[in-house]
Amino acid sequence: MKKLLFSLMCLAAAPVLTGCAGGETMYRSDADGTNGSSPSFAQFNDIPIPEKATMDLKSTLLLGGSSAWIGRLVFSAPYTLNAMFDFYMSEMPKFGWNEVTVVRSKVSVLSFTNGDRVATVQLEPDMVNGTVVSFTVSPRTKDKAKK
Repeated sequence: MKKLLFSLMCLAAAPVLTGCAGGETMYRSDADGTNGSSPSFAQFNDIPIPEKATMDLKSTLLLGGSSAWIGRLVFSAPYTLNAMFDFYMSEMPKFGWNEVTVVRSKVSVLSFTNGDRVATVQLEPDMVNGTVVSFTVSPRTKDKAKK
């Protein structure tokens, strides 16, 4: 009986343990959401969304769509904070965003501009979900002429 119980426990634990053993791989989302991202991310064709991300609908507030949206997009991704930081540092320029400033710490903050828009990406570790990503995108303030 003990052998049967032990065998069943090992069988149940095997998928969990093999899932943890692999390295972290992330891919930028496609506009049609076919790479495994949630279909709700399909409307964001101007920012990278990591694979397996899940949107936090309670914290997300968006206006507009396509590449003209503004607001706050919040989601969780099953990757470490360091992996997400590296992901956004490498992927944001591929979407036309230019780095403004970066703070890498327990709560990392990255700022980018793209034309007349500004994006701030806040990365926070989450013991359950990996990393919470908060994107805030807003119109860029026009420079006032100095007098």
